[in-house]
Amino acid sequence: MKLSDDDFTLFGLPQRHALDRSELDERWRALQSQVHPDRFTSEGAASQRLAMQWAVRVNEAYQRLKDPLKRGAYLCELRGAAIDADNNTAMPSAFLMQQMAWREALDDAADADAVRQLDDTVAADEHALLATLERTLDQQGEPRAAAQQVRALMFVARFRDDIHRRLDALDP
Repeated sequence: MKLSDDDFTLFGLPQRHALDRSELDERWRALQSQVHPDRFTSEGAASQRLAMQWAVRVNEAYQRLKDPLKRGAYLCELRGAAIDADNNTAMPSAFLMQQMAWREALDDAADADAVRQLDDTVAADEHALLATLERTLDQQGEPRAAAQQVRALMFVARFRDDIHRRLDALDP
């Protein structure tokens, strides 16, 4: 085990998008117990600093692997397909039309029930996009196509954040 290992190697998991969350959680707890800085209090400051680096590394990897969108982006990067979301915002026209329709629906939503109904619709589409991403990465082995799907999912995630902010404003 090295600090420079990729997240999957660190956790002893195959480089796949499909992931057993309970297995990931179990491995995270086991790694945390091995590297927790409190275990190294009697070994001096240098050992504690190294343990802290390991604890941070394990936690960062866990955060990346437990989130399907972050995990997908990470796999794309590992396989040589940069996400580059800041510079590459090109999306298929059908996806952009769907985004515009959702924005209009959010603007037109008169109450919290309408916003929740929109959120349910968007969540279902997000779930379908994640399933497509998983197939693209794990079965088809197409990281460039997966990178475009990750960018689309990033749009969806931001829109769902907008929905939740709107719900917070409607539900005092």
